[in-house]
Amino acid sequence: MSWQAYVDDHLMCDIEGNHLTSAAIVGHDGNVWAQSPSFPQLKPGEVAAIMKDFEEPGTLAPTGLHLGGTKYMVIQGEPGSVIRGKKGPGGVTVNKTNQALIIGIYDEPMTPGQCNMVVERIGDYLVEQGL
Repeated sequence: MSWQAYVDDHLMCDIEGNHLTSAAIVGHDGNVWAQSPSFPQLKPGEVAAIMKDFEEPGTLAPTGLHLGGTKYMVIQGEPGSVIRGKKGPGGVTVNKTNQALIIGIYDEPMTPGQCNMVVERIGDYLVEQGL
């Protein structure tokens, strides 16, 4: 299966009538493997800052999580594997696998829990596959 199919078929899927606003699979080096059409253009240093937070949890909390220049307040996560952020009625979930970051961005009416479920389910599957 292509990486684009993971984004199109599994990340941008229908969850109780709701969908992520945008999603992407990005290598640890910042290269985008696949993304939805509306995923923001990542700015230099944004992926590096996310990777640093996975290595040293809490480093993003003071500055926020930035994607395409949009700032999300870091709200919770699982050190080393998941970072969650909030901005107004929406937010973001970033799940780290062995080789990539699975990123899902949502807005109402999708709930944070629905976004977490979609992103983390794909992340868990990829980790099981050794990716």
